[in-house]
Amino acid sequence: MCRSAAVQMQTSLAPALSEADVSCVIQMAWADDIPFEAIALQFGLSEAGVIRLMRRHLKPGSFRLWRKRVSGRATKHGARLALNVREQRLRSSSRTTR
Repeated sequence: MCRSAAVQMQTSLAPALSEADVSCVIQMAWADDIPFEAIALQFGLSEAGVIRLMRRHLKPGSFRLWRKRVSGRATKHGARLALNVREQRLRSSSRTTR
C-alpha cells in the first residue's frame, strides 16, 4: 500500500470535526487538567489523533512547545493520574500512622 493511500485511510477513520470542534479540542489539549481520555470520550479522538490534529492546526513552534509541555505529564494521561493519586494517598496515610 502506498503512503498516500495509508494517509487517506487514517484520515477517513478520524471523525469529521467542525472548526468549532477543532478549536475546542485544541483548547482542551492545551489545558493541563483535561486528560486525553476526556477528549477521546467527547470527540472520538485518540491521543495519537489529538497529536495529528495539533500538528496540522498549530504553527510548528507552537506544536513543539505543546508536545514538550504534555510529554510525560501525569495529568494528561488518566492512567498515570490515577496511579499518582493512589501513590499520594499511600504516602499521606503512612505519614499519619507514624
